[in-house]
Amino acid sequence: MNAPICDFVRDYAARQALRLHMPGHKGRGPLGVEALDITEIPGADSLYEASGVIRESEENASRLFGCPTLYSTEGSSLCIRAMLYLALMHAKERGRKPRIVAGRNAHKTFLSAAALLDLDVIWLNPGPGDSYLSCSVSADALDAVLDGMNAPAAVYLTSPDYLGNTVDIAAIAEVCHRRDVLLLVDNAHGAYLRFLPASRHPIDLGADLCCDSAHKTLPVLTGGAYLHLSPAAPQLCHAQARTALALFGSTSPSYLILQSLDAVNLALGSGYRENLARFAAEVEALKARLIEKGWLLQGDEPLKLTLRAKPRGCTGVELAQALEAENIVCEFADPDFLVLMLTPEIGSDGLDRLEAALDALPLRPAIQDEPPVFQSAARALSIREAALSPCETLPVERCLGRVLAAATVGCPPAVPILVCGERIDEHALACFRYYGIETCTVVRE
Repeated sequence: MNAPICDFVRDYAARQALRLHMPGHKGRGPLGVEALDITEIPGADSLYEASGVIRESEENASRLFGCPTLYSTEGSSLCIRAMLYLALMHAKERGRKPRIVAGRNAHKTFLSAAALLDLDVIWLNPGPGDSYLSCSVSADALDAVLDGMNAPAAVYLTSPDYLGNTVDIAAIAEVCHRRDVLLLVDNAHGAYLRFLPASRHPIDLGADLCCDSAHKTLPVLTGGAYLHLSPAAPQLCHAQARTALALFGSTSPSYLILQSLDAVNLALGSGYRENLARFAAEVEALKARLIEKGWLLQGDEPLKLTLRAKPRGCTGVELAQALEAENIVCEFADPDFLVLMLTPEIGSDGLDRLEAALDALPLRPAIQDEPPVFQSAARALSIREAALSPCETLPVERCLGRVLAAATVGCPPAVPILVCGERIDEHALACFRYYGIETCTVVRE
């Protein structure tokens, strides 16, 4: 295993060449990394036409993940758009309609891609007890949905979801492949799953296409991500994968992020599996101790710790504030949950520090109010029609009966409560109030 992108850039920086090319800082500046920030000069290769050092680095990543793997410097968002494009092209080749069956807890990038590609989405809705961030899809339930329609272009699921819940990808893949339907998985939060003692990565479990946000769970700079293709995926997907990424991607990819993706190959190929196995066991032990102490947890993802706050007498937001007072900064909090993302980089000391902070928190009487239960809203326009219509932003209280034009949710968690094209009803307003959403972007009347 080598790091050809890193080697090239470091050699170039050491030459101290007169840089009469982009970027404008010319290798100098206050951050200290400018010398390593380059563009597509001779020898640096080109991300979407890779044939040199980038191609070599991607081949290293492909060996590590056991499947063809391409880089993104624009996160999983770019890969999601590319996956949906490939599914659309495959559907056209097969004479099928551009229809995607998708878990309702899809990232809002899925909606923007559906709008751009004019996809028809059939939603798999959350089940009883699911948060709006979750969608517990079973293989049997999916089979029943597919039984009532002509074969769609693809099934699209998010696993792990933001709270750390996973679905049975292997069983769902069996259903999809029996029905000759592509399975696309947003695995943004699960790049590390490939390197567990028994891989839980979606490609190894049968997914056809999958995206990982390397930066979320591996030691990679923000924006580094992967598009993975199963060796069994249709040839069209393999042939057009770079075209799909180039269609939506910037022509100026970050070479700092590319170096980070390149460098992590060395780490993943040298001792990472053993460190991950040890750390995952420590996290499992921590979760067991927290349960013994009365904490209620959510999800089954190994490295995500999601605490249910209200049984402890506080909201997730209040719990996050209490930890921040101890200089522990969390990933996400809402009225019900606190999400903590753990990786081996925080070490055993980090876990000890977190446990001590949680132990110091007082136990109060449980808060009894429950989050809103998911309800489907009436669809007034297609996703594309709504997203590309003239719009206006109004206080939520003035939006009753209006049609949503843009996903009304921040990032994180970037999971829409209502989908573009749906009509805002009283239940939607109650959800917006509960989650602190104050304005909506609606189709102008």
